Amino acid sequence: MSADTVITLPEGAPEEVVTHSFLREVDLSAFGAKGTLALITLDNGLDHNRPNTLGPKTLIELNERITEAMNSSAVAIAIIGKPFIFAAGADLSAISFVSDRSQALAIGKLGHDVLRRLHESSKPTFAFINGLALGGGLEIGLHCNYRTISATAFTALPEVFLGLVPGWGGATILPQLIGPEKAVQVIMVNALNNNTMLRAKDATALGITDAIFEPADFLEKSVQFAADIVSGKKKFERQDHSSDAAAWDAAIATGEAAMRKKYGAADIASPRKALDLIKSARTSSRGEGFDAEDTALTDLVMSDPLRASLYAFNLIQKKRKKVEGAPKAALARKVTRVGVVGAGLMASQLALIILRNLKVPVVITDLDQERVDKGLAYINAELQKLVEKRRLSPEGAARLSALVSGSTDKKAYAGCDFIIEAIFEELPLKQKLFAELETIVSPECILATNTSSLSVTKMAEGLKNPERVIGFHFFNPVAVMPLLEIARTQSTDDATTATAVAIGKELKKTMVIVKDSPAFVVNRLLTRFMGEITDAIDEGTPPEIADAAMTPLGLPMSSLQLLGLVGPGVALHVAETLHGALGERYKISPTMQAFVTNGVRTFYIKDGDGKQIVNPDALALIHAGDKASTVEEVRNRALTALAQEARMMLDEDVVATAAEIDLCMLLGCGWPLHLGGILPYLDREGFSESVAGQRFHPAGVASLPK
Repeated sequence: MSADTVITLPEGAPEEVVTHSFLREVDLSAFGAKGTLALITLDNGLDHNRPNTLGPKTLIELNERITEAMNSSAVAIAIIGKPFIFAAGADLSAISFVSDRSQALAIGKLGHDVLRRLHESSKPTFAFINGLALGGGLEIGLHCNYRTISATAFTALPEVFLGLVPGWGGATILPQLIGPEKAVQVIMVNALNNNTMLRAKDATALGITDAIFEPADFLEKSVQFAADIVSGKKKFERQDHSSDAAAWDAAIATGEAAMRKKYGAADIASPRKALDLIKSARTSSRGEGFDAEDTALTDLVMSDPLRASLYAFNLIQKKRKKVEGAPKAALARKVTRVGVVGAGLMASQLALIILRNLKVPVVITDLDQERVDKGLAYINAELQKLVEKRRLSPEGAARLSALVSGSTDKKAYAGCDFIIEAIFEELPLKQKLFAELETIVSPECILATNTSSLSVTKMAEGLKNPERVIGFHFFNPVAVMPLLEIARTQSTDDATTATAVAIGKELKKTMVIVKDSPAFVVNRLLTRFMGEITDAIDEGTPPEIADAAMTPLGLPMSSLQLLGLVGPGVALHVAETLHGALGERYKISPTMQAFVTNGVRTFYIKDGDGKQIVNPDALALIHAGDKASTVEEVRNRALTALAQEARMMLDEDVVATAAEIDLCMLLGCGWPLHLGGILPYLDREGFSESVAGQRFHPAGVASLPK
């Protein structure tokens, strides 16, 4: 594959946004060195919301500038990005359209052919990482001999998170540069931990970058750094990490542990291939490593999991910006004071996130002063933790603390523009609360409920202003889980909905507007499939068999582990609500009833060594029949149930599109990215058509083109 070969993408693929390369020479005499520095600037000509990306045309143009720099009289070559952006990696927009293996292989080889010229150059090469550098962007830097970084920059190799591997040199060069243990941390552990990025100081501490400078004079200091290298004033000696076999074995073990933690026993291709590349980097030459990267990258590009990951990733990015079915933003009312009803853990979390993001007065209430004080103490303790982590200044924490207050008198809500309740899940209690609040607040004050399964419509019955009642369902823990289900009743007006969406944006949540229906989206689907697991146990399937049914999918935790997290009491309550509303397909498990009656909170416990074991108290309460199922039978019935329920939800207009269901399950319960969302998975596995006679998505969505 020649570096000047043009790759023709399939018909229908989006046009590449070309990041252009601009070459100029910088005189080094003012920096104490002879000659000039050939400085290549990467710039796509767009604002900072569209970072530099690297597609085939971009790489070919970069190759031309590298050739010019090599043929010039310059004594060194450097690459920098546009302001605040170095490069955010490969342009992945066309990957889902690639249908030919040779084409996928050509993309990998082109990246290697161009970037490897930077480390093979007879002139010293430098990367001036002046801003965000992700994936292929960081790999540009790794191919250079030396790297500086701006103090405000972030960097990462996120490929494994997306279902790829660092395929333009990263998986080979990084372990050789900083050692296997650190490389596994960056390539595997950070990527699998929701794509954790490195701050500039961390990248420098790891040895990825050689010097860190403040952004105000970053270019000047970086040119000085290059001049010092060229003149011999500054020298670097790179450590050879290849001789310590034990370190490589330990690093590989760390990577394998990270895979097990993320995916359990499921065999997921991208982290496994990344680990293989890291392992081989100990003994392989760069050329051999790059060839192995090309093969691994091609295998992944030509696989359904990669297409699924890209579909899921792009869906999440798109829906963060646009909420399907949201009224015009101009209809939103201004919110200057917020009330939270309740002072328990969930209510306190809600008060804290509202306080931190809206920065308006927040008042909480509860039945007695002791509970109120406990809620306020939690909020202030969390603010202090943020100060200790240097995510909030002491002055900022003091200002926020002064904005939150508590009371046992609901009259404290007078003057609030938005009130959210998080009291016990009993409909009569919530109805009574809203009726009482209506006598205290203005007709425009929005009354929101954090209910997970009850009818928002019924909560508004009998109110003078039912149009200002809305569901505002968060997931626990509130600060971490990105999804917010906004449940609109037939009475809820546009101003109320627009205000709720505006608040959700301030809270940095990804929102889905749902029809007010039993348990909305996430809890309805979770309860349905978890019900199939517990039903199988009640019928006589050994718990370990039933719990292993979904293991091949790579879910964040098993069904019975999730039960322990949610709690049998909550799970039973939601199941009872759905049973009453939707009928016999939501069965009431006698085992779950026994768990709740006897106070058994989890199926698994930890032994003295911290290992997970089955809780004997739970085993003793199982009401088992004599009809045992196999792992495959339990998995098939659970997935069939999910396909049935999802089709019913779309027919009932619970959400606007199938993509909304995918988004809810991705962000609300951690449905794995590599599956591409629940509905594309059911499409690929044939459950959609076998259950309802049709796919949820057109053929080719989140899978290879056919």
